Amino acid sequence: MKKRIFILSLVTLFLVSCKKSEPATSTAESKQTQTEANGDPLPSWNDGALKKDIIAYVEKVTKEGSPDFIPTESRIATFDNDGTLWAEKPYVQELFAFYRVKKMVEAKPELAQKQPFKAVIEKDKTFFEKGGDKALIELVAATHTGMNEDEFETSVNDFFKSAQYPGKNIPVKQIRYQPQLELLNYLRANGFKTYIVTGGTIEVVRAISQDFYGIPKDQVVGTSFKYKYDATKNAVQREAALDHFNDKEGKPVGIQLHIGQRPVFACGNEGGAGDIAMLTYSQGNKYPSFQLLVNHNDSIREYKYQEKDNASLNAICKK
Repeated sequence: MKKRIFILSLVTLFLVSCKKSEPATSTAESKQTQTEANGDPLPSWNDGALKKDIIAYVEKVTKEGSPDFIPTESRIATFDNDGTLWAEKPYVQELFAFYRVKKMVEAKPELAQKQPFKAVIEKDKTFFEKGGDKALIELVAATHTGMNEDEFETSVNDFFKSAQYPGKNIPVKQIRYQPQLELLNYLRANGFKTYIVTGGTIEVVRAISQDFYGIPKDQVVGTSFKYKYDATKNAVQREAALDHFNDKEGKPVGIQLHIGQRPVFACGNEGGAGDIAMLTYSQGNKYPSFQLLVNHNDSIREYKYQEKDNASLNAICKK
């Protein structure tokens, strides 16, 4: 079966299918009423090749009797989160970690002299630049563990109630991509089960997935820490040890662990080559599949950053 990969440039939304296509537009809030009024399932998308290809794909795989028909139980759609469903410069996960540092230092001031808390308080970027992923994981572990799940979820909810996105000065909820919200709704309306497959920690995304995307907690796949059951408190306690890092080659593993089957529709983004494995994994489906990449090339309305080696697009298009 011939495979095609599509690039979606946000916020300009310039699409290609290993070939160029038309730009589309984006808005910040939902257009569900407009969608219902004019019958257009993707009103924020320009009427170009990509929009037509998405609709044509959905129609052919959901039409009874079609040779490309996909049974409802196999209509699995997976979406990366950071840079795919919402903006990722900076990561919301990073903002939450900084929020936790502030709260933890307020409770125990002596932490301000210990790493990685010291680096955050002093805004020491070189600490994290030199430490790379290891330093970031250390920060996440230090701020996301040592409590039970109820306490952690309360902390996440408190963060999202007042969190503002740096540089834009808007609530975090407003950094979602409107075209993607419409795509999620369109797929669900046609029998697809939509999942978030993120490199972020699973519990942070679970806290907002229903409200932000209409995706329930049990349809979120993400990075996770180890847990233990505390019988005396009858609670699950999170430990400062990484259980599964759900990025790059970890994403197909996470999909198998949580979903148990390959997605027929997979959407990721260029920027860190983190979604190559997920999109490639989708291409191995026995049913017709569709892969979509978000490309960030609008420095005015969002951010401009692309992979210098074009690794994501090259990896998928050569399959």
